[in-house]
Amino acid sequence: MEYTIREMTVMEYPLLNEFLYEAIFIPDGIKPPPKNIIASPELQIYVDRFGASKADFALAAEVEQEIVGAVWVRIIHDYGHIDDETPSLAISLYKEYRGQGIGTDMMKEMLSLLKTHGYKRVSLSVQKANYAAEMYRKIGFDIIRENKEEWIMVCNL
Repeated sequence: MEYTIREMTVMEYPLLNEFLYEAIFIPDGIKPPPKNIIASPELQIYVDRFGASKADFALAAEVEQEIVGAVWVRIIHDYGHIDDETPSLAISLYKEYRGQGIGTDMMKEMLSLLKTHGYKRVSLSVQKANYAAEMYRKIGFDIIRENKEEWIMVCNL
């Protein structure tokens, strides 16, 4: 499958709400939450007023001129927060595009972008049962903290 990864435009930032919902890990056999769950304050911090900070960066994966995935970072006090200089990362792909290397390529592009902007590391939070945790390890993320359900991971750039 052919795809491109590019910077999202400001006009496309509203799509991050949709990808935020897609980023919610839903274990097998569990009913998905209602779409309005993304209106909760603990999730809105990922997308509210995105682009207002110089530390907000977003990339899109595109197939045949359709955005099928997004990876974005910002410095926020979220589940993966480690300090006020380290951006937290979120990534999401529509289900039918997962498992084809697009997510890995989006992550690598974002890591490169952050490095060129002088960031030293990036963090994320991932549920232990999420298959994506293995991808994060393969591209250089290490577990630095954990709780019962999640790992907090960091990638040094």
